[in-house]
Amino acid sequence: MPKIHSAHEIVQGELEWFRLRIGKVTASELDNLISPLWKEREGEMPKTYLYKKLAEKWTGHALPGFTSHATEQGNIKEEKAIPWFRFEYEHLSVKQVGFVESDDGLSGCSPDALIGDDGGLEVKCPFAETHVKYLVNGGLPKEYAAQVHGSLFVTGRPWWIFMSYCPRFPAHVVKIERDEEICSKIHDVVTKFHASLNAAFETLTQKNQ
Repeated sequence: MPKIHSAHEIVQGELEWFRLRIGKVTASELDNLISPLWKEREGEMPKTYLYKKLAEKWTGHALPGFTSHATEQGNIKEEKAIPWFRFEYEHLSVKQVGFVESDDGLSGCSPDALIGDDGGLEVKCPFAETHVKYLVNGGLPKEYAAQVHGSLFVTGRPWWIFMSYCPRFPAHVVKIERDEEICSKIHDVVTKFHASLNAAFETLTQKNQ
């Protein structure tokens, strides 16, 4: 199973960050390949993701996928959510990094922070109605299951904290433990994906001759 290869202290969203993501399965995009029930996805979703990564590998340029809400989320994280977490959990050593690669170079993640030697942090700043849903339902929202467990897979760390933060509401903080069975399934889909990616790249190369 992959273990942490290197943590890059860069700014997420800048040129070097995009460069590091080229051709890699990232935790935030893992949902394209595996469902919250840990079943390999079929149909157009994984195909479209394959074409995206193939285009990145061919051109040497990552394809951005940011929205205005994602940008707004990032601003709230930096200005309010992460400072709040540092204050509330001042006993934890919280270090922000830009990107982490697995040792095999096939996958990566962009944690909002690494916590000590064992943990990590994923922060979301959703709209109020979504945040309230998380508070009422409890636990890790299924739409972020792949991202959080993908981060655990990439880094080899034993636990991760998911936090949903929305001003004027209590924060929703959940600690997720590493699950080796889930990590094994992620490993399988990542390995299969890269086999398909390499085959597709070879086809594209032949067509370019």
